[in-house]
Amino acid sequence: MEDFASTPSISIVIPVYNEEAILRSAIIDLVDRLDACALSSYEIILAENGSTDRTSEIGLSLSERFPQISCRHTPEPNYGRALRDGILHSRGEIVICDEIDLCDTTFYRDALSTLRDDSVDFVVGSKAMVGALDQRPIYRRAGTRVINDLLRLTLGFRGTDTHGLKAFRRLRTLPIVRRCLIDRDLFASELVIRAERGGLGVREIPVRILEKRPPSIGLAKRVPNVVKNLAKLVIAIRIKG
Repeated sequence: MEDFASTPSISIVIPVYNEEAILRSAIIDLVDRLDACALSSYEIILAENGSTDRTSEIGLSLSERFPQISCRHTPEPNYGRALRDGILHSRGEIVICDEIDLCDTTFYRDALSTLRDDSVDFVVGSKAMVGALDQRPIYRRAGTRVINDLLRLTLGFRGTDTHGLKAFRRLRTLPIVRRCLIDRDLFASELVIRAERGGLGVREIPVRILEKRPPSIGLAKRVPNVVKNLAKLVIAIRIKG
């Protein structure tokens, strides 16, 4: 039997906000698939942030049922802050950042294979590169394209995507995580850009995206936050460094 009290090889960090409808089934299915593929020792960190439904309660019950699951809590809805907190409290040699509506073990396999190359420190699952398949609604795909274009224009970003699935070597990436200043949706973008600028070996791999449900925070609320945080991100990197 796996000793989940020992240090895991892989940490899977999943931010969750108002996910009572899918949290239990998604995590049980993920655990079943991870165990079936005989993945080396792992932990799952549920980074709950400001939920107003039963997400915290369900997360706690999952952690009581599965010793490899733990829950973190931040008091306000803030994806970036929750993800950062989960990463900082992870223990694995490799950290995988996932989304509860994806739980993409195919990405885990491909990312871990890519990280066997010693020159690669950080893997980005790109929805926009050649070979990817993005089946989200057209307005979501358009939003991703606009953000990536703005990141290239304002910050010289060289990749095709920053938000979503990632995997990286924890010890090499933690100093980058600690330098990040932006939270909410653009924490993920800052992390990728700082990793690129900080000399880490960053590699993109294509992913297939089919969401299980609409975003938990609507577009009308997300767009103003993204625009505001994009301005902050430019200042944080261009001026503050």
